[in-house]
Amino acid sequence: MAETEAAAKLKAGKKVKFIITRQDDPNSQPYTEEFELDYRPNMNVISALMEIQRNPVNQQGEHTAPVCWESNCLEEVCGACSMVINGKPRQACAALIDQLEQPVRIEPMRTFPVVRDLVIDRSRMFNALKRVKAWIPIDGTYDLGPGPRMPEKKRQWAYELSKCMTCGVCLESCPNVNEKTDFIGPAAISQVRLFNAHPTGAMNADERLDALMEDGGIEGCGNSQNCVRACPKGIPLTTSIAEMNRDTTKRMFKRWLTE
Repeated sequence: MAETEAAAKLKAGKKVKFIITRQDDPNSQPYTEEFELDYRPNMNVISALMEIQRNPVNQQGEHTAPVCWESNCLEEVCGACSMVINGKPRQACAALIDQLEQPVRIEPMRTFPVVRDLVIDRSRMFNALKRVKAWIPIDGTYDLGPGPRMPEKKRQWAYELSKCMTCGVCLESCPNVNEKTDFIGPAAISQVRLFNAHPTGAMNADERLDALMEDGGIEGCGNSQNCVRACPKGIPLTTSIAEMNRDTTKRMFKRWLTE
């Protein structure tokens, strides 16, 4: 595969320029700061941020506060290092400098409140998971023995849904998730499908569907389909939303007939 023009220039010994949007605290105004680093092979955004942290000197040669960000696994599993890179929400650990246009622009995801620099508060997402009871309750902590088996075909697509790492990228991409709405977002809707498909989780299926039918639930989806394009794990989010639309409609008619 022919290397990109940007990669060729970098390998010729050029520096890598970063324009980072920073914010000192939740109530302060954001500002940008520029940094330059020597190019290294296989460099990603996280390794660049680590280099800036070790030597926090901006492009003007001024010593500055180290840039704050979050990361954990560094292999696109934990979802902690979500940020906006060159206008696209994604995982910083998987963003290779060779594949990015220069200068590299790094910003925090704005769907969530900014704590400092690139660190965000994803409570909105976790509260949505609590709201739809994205877990399987058990009675006690004793050994219950092996659970019921799932058919292999169902297990395969359920495994795809279980890859969700609560990174928040789908919420950042969704135009219906913002400070003016209480839409729970595509991740929580997909998790309802996952847990309702489980033989044990199905015992609480109606509770989860009822949660989706409340204000800010599934009706908040505008079907923009940005979420499925942005998801770093390739989760079929729009398929899950369509399935839950069907199930909530069936649940609504069932409630009308029984009330």
